[in-house]
Amino acid sequence: QLQASGGGLVQAGGSLRLSCAASGLTFSRAAVGWFRQAPGKEREFVAVISQSGSSTPYSDSVKGRFTISRDNAKNMVYLQMNSLKPEDTAVYYCAAKSTILTYTPIGVNDYAYWGQGTLVTVSS
Repeated sequence: QLQASGGGLVQAGGSLRLSCAASGLTFSRAAVGWFRQAPGKEREFVAVISQSGSSTPYSDSVKGRFTISRDNAKNMVYLQMNSLKPEDTAVYYCAAKSTILTYTPIGVNDYAYWGQGTLVTVSS
């Protein structure tokens, strides 16, 4: 199971840190991704981190502003979001997939495990 938390209301230019807590899977052997879904839009890829943390692709829309990290000892993945924009407003989901080495899937359909989502609202 995955549990996402840390969402909230923030002004444009502000920061938030999302957390994803994992249980019931071999976390150290899973890639973990963050996705988001804005009202009326499809769920989209934000960032993903490989098993060891050595590979961290980002979507172009968040590159340079968001940072994904993980702590395998705590079964946690984080998404530090800086310089937030109103267009970042969405429900953010974390997802996990058992993978090998540095594989970092970015497709919604690639993931078997999903958290419940946490709402991020950025006001202008």
